[in-house]
Amino acid sequence: MHGMDIPYVRGPVALQAHVGVPDGTVEEEYARGGFAGRYAHLYRAHAPVGWTRIDGPLRPRAYDTRGAAGATLLANDDCAIRFAVIDAPMAYLFRNADADEVVFVHEGKGRLETDFGHLAYEPGDYLVIPRGTTQRFAPTTPTRALIVSCAGEVALPDRGLLGQHALFDPAVVRVPSPGEGTSLAPDAAGEYELRIQREGAITRVFYPYAPLDVVGWKGTLTVWQLNVRDIRPVSSERYHLPPTAHATFVAPGVVIATFAPRPLETGDPRAQRVPFFHSNIDYDEVLFYHAGQFFSRQGISAGMITFHPQGIHHGPQPGADARAAQATRTEEIAIMIDTRRPLRPSEAGEALELPDYWKSWRQP
Repeated sequence: MHGMDIPYVRGPVALQAHVGVPDGTVEEEYARGGFAGRYAHLYRAHAPVGWTRIDGPLRPRAYDTRGAAGATLLANDDCAIRFAVIDAPMAYLFRNADADEVVFVHEGKGRLETDFGHLAYEPGDYLVIPRGTTQRFAPTTPTRALIVSCAGEVALPDRGLLGQHALFDPAVVRVPSPGEGTSLAPDAAGEYELRIQREGAITRVFYPYAPLDVVGWKGTLTVWQLNVRDIRPVSSERYHLPPTAHATFVAPGVVIATFAPRPLETGDPRAQRVPFFHSNIDYDEVLFYHAGQFFSRQGISAGMITFHPQGIHHGPQPGADARAAQATRTEEIAIMIDTRRPLRPSEAGEALELPDYWKSWRQP
């Protein structure tokens, strides 16, 4: 129970969050429920990332997936985050009985074949595949994708006062139509293989015919396709909106957001243009960098992933404010995954980790 929402004020503060931060201070947002719950803004004499050493598992991490063969990087009981590389059409069909899958295509083109029909995909596409859907990727060029497997059902977020058509009109979501057969050929025995994952184990089922044989379907549950170019982010000319304003999909314990090109906060010279310091009280935060100029991060290129766990600060890196001051809009495309329960780094991800990433936060 929260009690009354009384904004107590003590000492020098900015009465409007993220605007007119008192000289000689930096602002930290300390908030519950991501950025939607009770909060405090703390005005510090030093940036809270001014550390000299970090000894323990909470250090900020970065992974370089460029050239990697793919691996599961982070997981908890609600989701798993992995990077996949699909160089050739799959020689079998696959069904995930453990999780809904949100596939973000970073590179490559091809076709996703499903029970509901087929979809041609390209870079920037989200493909949302419900649990239990038979699927097959048939790339025409090598495909590299971020995959978030969610134990709960993936849905669209409540847009509240923004209305039904903000961020993107649901009418732009594409769904497949049945009728076109699979390009999968039978094996030497004349059979088609289906691999089903359940509780991490694989069951192999064989058919004398291609089981992608649906000729018609109706209903509200199907595969979705959404490209980032169809996302129209909300923005404020005079206030830096929290990342949750850019939520694209939600699942129990998981929020997936898209940072798409948008204007910066140019309407008030006192307004911050870069993310504010925060310490992730209730959520772990993962960012995948797809394309553009990532002015709030140094040493980050397209295809990299950063991980900031609950309990340790992050925000604008040194020099980010100066870089943002020269820009009027952001041209980046990045995918954020926030998880309510802590994520566990995998051993496979260690080979892709940039061990000195935490040093990039130190203040000069």
